[in-house]
Amino acid sequence: MELLVAITVGVVVASSVYLLLARETLRVIVGSVLLGYGINLALFISGGIATMAPPILLDDGSLPGPVMDPIPQALILTAIVIGLGVFALLLALGYRTYEEHGTTDVSSLAGVEHE
Repeated sequence: MELLVAITVGVVVASSVYLLLARETLRVIVGSVLLGYGINLALFISGGIATMAPPILLDDGSLPGPVMDPIPQALILTAIVIGLGVFALLLALGYRTYEEHGTTDVSSLAGVEHE
């Protein structure tokens, strides 16, 4: 299971890097959000994958077996909320940039001549 999730993280991060290298503003925005999702998934896996294992203690205070660490899950929840706010801000900035300059091409916004 860990191998499948690791491959998924690799695919998500690779596709986000591909989108970040594009010249359109919307693709750069979606790539940055997708990179955040890939990082969240990697952080989620750092807590471990334990099937059928409740995160509870027995009466004597010992653990019943393998348990999930709840700290990465709490961090991911916070990162999702912050990521949503950043995505809304980037979309608003991208739309405002398009209104001002009439283009979404990053290199033309930077004033770089391309062939």
